[in-house]
Amino acid sequence: MKYTTLPNTNIEVSKICLGTMTFGRQNTEAEAHKQMDFALDQGVNFFDTAEMYAVPFTPETQGLTEQYIGNWFAKNGQRDKVVLASKITGSGRGIFNSMRDNLDFSKSSLDDALDKSLARLQTDYLDLYQLHWPERAVNIFGVRDYNYNANKRWEDNIGEILHRLETYVKEGKVRHFGLSNETPFGVMRYMEEHRKGKRKMVSIQNAYSLLQRRDEIALTEVLQMENVGYLPYSPLAFGMLSGKYLNGKKPEGARVTMFPNYSRYHSESSMKATQAYQDIAQKHGLTLSQMALSFVNDRPFVTSTIIGATSMAQLSENIDSINLSLSAEILKEIDVVHAAMPNPAP
Repeated sequence: MKYTTLPNTNIEVSKICLGTMTFGRQNTEAEAHKQMDFALDQGVNFFDTAEMYAVPFTPETQGLTEQYIGNWFAKNGQRDKVVLASKITGSGRGIFNSMRDNLDFSKSSLDDALDKSLARLQTDYLDLYQLHWPERAVNIFGVRDYNYNANKRWEDNIGEILHRLETYVKEGKVRHFGLSNETPFGVMRYMEEHRKGKRKMVSIQNAYSLLQRRDEIALTEVLQMENVGYLPYSPLAFGMLSGKYLNGKKPEGARVTMFPNYSRYHSESSMKATQAYQDIAQKHGLTLSQMALSFVNDRPFVTSTIIGATSMAQLSENIDSINLSLSAEILKEIDVVHAAMPNPAP
């Protein structure tokens, strides 16, 4: 395994982070525990979860992922071996209303979310606590274009949010804070408040893959200039970049087969680009998964790549991607495809 330091902290994290959102829907608790055992044995010391998991969300399965992780800690006493990250659900999506009366980042919501996450995780603290998405309306989760009229009623409360979050550091409940599904504007507003004396957001977790590289357009400059960590999720684009959905295939037990609404990477343009990347991988004797993950792992702005798997074979291959570096020839061929079909998935 390879390691790096989470920016603005003294926390060493593995370059591969174990994503856990399948725990509780596609993976049983026993399977979840087996995944965590294996990941830790392979040197993965960074686990990411969220209060809303498992995914897809239902009121009945909400919190199960954190509960499974907490039971694993209680069973093996390995909390001190893991850098643990979780997230509070953002506002604006009514499907999550069963979680609390107000889906926002008010003090009451933050208190409720954090205390329940700590209880489920059976820990006294989180190493990284993230805002799952902004209270503003932003073009994320398969939305390509920004809605210019959507934020007319939004009142900037970012300084207030940071003030609330700082209390958890003083109480010993959280070590550091991060963002998720944020935009360059949002990150810079948090940096502006940091310059006024507030604690710094140390990382951002966004979707990034061969099919979705739009953060390179503006956000990566912010990451470099402001020294903010980048934690890309969906590096295999919900399994599309394993090649298993090509030619109309619907593998039994696969996420998009089971949950067709998770098909934002299945457009005609995404299929075409995926086939082109598959051809490159096969030409060089690689699996598409290996190539896609290695590409993400080696981006200079990436702190740790969040992987996810439903089988142990997938997990092993995903973790092993850290040992592969793509040749200049492969990277050049990837650039040719990207130039012809940039960001085919919104």
